[in-house]
Amino acid sequence: MRIATWNVNSLRSRIDRVEAFLDRHEIDVLALQETKAREDQLPLMGLQARGYDIAVAGVNQWNGVALLSRVGLEDVTVGFADMPGYGDPLAAEARAIGATAGGVRIWSLYVPNGRKPDDPHYVYKLDWLARLRAAAGEWLDGETVLVGDWNICPTDADVFDPAQFAKSTHVTPPERAAFQAFLDDGYVEVTREHAPGYTYWDYYRQRFERDRGLKIDFALASPALASRVTGAFIDRDERDPAQGTGSPSDHAPVVVDLD
Repeated sequence: MRIATWNVNSLRSRIDRVEAFLDRHEIDVLALQETKAREDQLPLMGLQARGYDIAVAGVNQWNGVALLSRVGLEDVTVGFADMPGYGDPLAAEARAIGATAGGVRIWSLYVPNGRKPDDPHYVYKLDWLARLRAAAGEWLDGETVLVGDWNICPTDADVFDPAQFAKSTHVTPPERAAFQAFLDDGYVEVTREHAPGYTYWDYYRQRFERDRGLKIDFALASPALASRVTGAFIDRDERDPAQGTGSPSDHAPVVVDLD
């Protein structure tokens, strides 16, 4: 079974790339983030023709998550228990969707960015992670994987220049502690051993061409599922402007293989 996660940065803009990616790597389940549309706005016919079942959570041009599966989708859940909202009026955002595919409980997650350490969005990010951790603690006994854009660099090795980010989000001690808490609870980050390197490169100043990136896309598996992982890789070609059709997302897909 092959699972992938990809912050696609607009599914409508990159549907050709998504379809080609699925075909090229024979992906069984793809978790998407930043789909940036309601379900009725998405071009899904090509995916359905390929045999993928689709579950979408999206309300407008911001955020949005989805799951595509050719091994079935059961028990679809939008959001997790006690997931916080944001904005005025306070409302839950389209940042989490879970379903069972091929016997594995898969969550596509788009963790809030945080913006700046002194911003209300940063407080929201930490609250969101804390409540996700509380919910995820109930899923450890089964075969569960939490995949997506975590918007955290857990170590200095995950950022091209730690000094440049010293006063920024993604690297602050509270964010890193929040990520580590999932590992302390028993989840296993299963991509790092097999797939070193960055997963995100800003469009600014040829960051990809100079490999000045961040590793912020991860897969955290329950112990039972982690024992089934046989490999993983980052598809850098999908971030390369010289490859594929149209402009790339600023993220590369991360692929995980299970026995």
